Amino acid sequence: MENSAYIALAHQNALWRRLDTVANNIANMNTPGFKGQKLMFTEYLTRSLNTDGPFKEKIIFPRDIGVARDMTEGSWQSTGNPLDVAISGDGWFEVETAAGPMYTRNGHFRLNEDGQLVASDGNPVMSTNGTPFFFAPNEANITISQEGTVSTENGPIGQLRVVSFEDPQNMQKAADSLFYTEQDPQEVEQPQVHQGMLESSNVNAVVKMTRMIEINRSYANAQKMIESEHERQRRAMEAYRGQI
Repeated sequence: MENSAYIALAHQNALWRRLDTVANNIANMNTPGFKGQKLMFTEYLTRSLNTDGPFKEKIIFPRDIGVARDMTEGSWQSTGNPLDVAISGDGWFEVETAAGPMYTRNGHFRLNEDGQLVASDGNPVMSTNGTPFFFAPNEANITISQEGTVSTENGPIGQLRVVSFEDPQNMQKAADSLFYTEQDPQEVEQPQVHQGMLESSNVNAVVKMTRMIEINRSYANAQKMIESEHERQRRAMEAYRGQI
């Protein structure tokens, strides 16, 4: 296989991984608090495989180096659900999982069968004193203030733990809108949370669908290049055999 075919094949592999990322973004465009992702590429150089031919210069191949996340805030949607909460500005809700504390901007909370406040995936939502929230069966009027204080008709129960991190890009995704990190969380001193609201995914469906079409077109063009190179080599071999 000639260098052009190797490059086209490497380009196809990179496009395939990029397509996976775009498809995941589209699949989660209705997931509250979801942050869009982008596969980052660089180029690395290698010597031409055809050292005796005219192309002795270095050959450029694409290589993915990681995933960058778009941490911009998504738009808000009003739900009227008193257990839905959106964060304005910087901040993450802390939830407790079997693997330890994790963080999300998906404030679609609910009460489980034990009266515990949990995230959409069932993980307990944590308070500033490091404990989950529990509600008695007769407590129905749940309110959440702008600073995150959770109360019922019987009085305050606790305050939502809202934290921030020095480098959100270093947070690792555990699930669609759930993250973990080795960074130390810092409590947001004056969180801005809004009851009855949810932060939507920040994925722009039109942009991502257009990007998917572009990727598919580029993949098809690379495939045509590979097929054309194979055909060129076949004809060259036939011409060579005709001369001997």
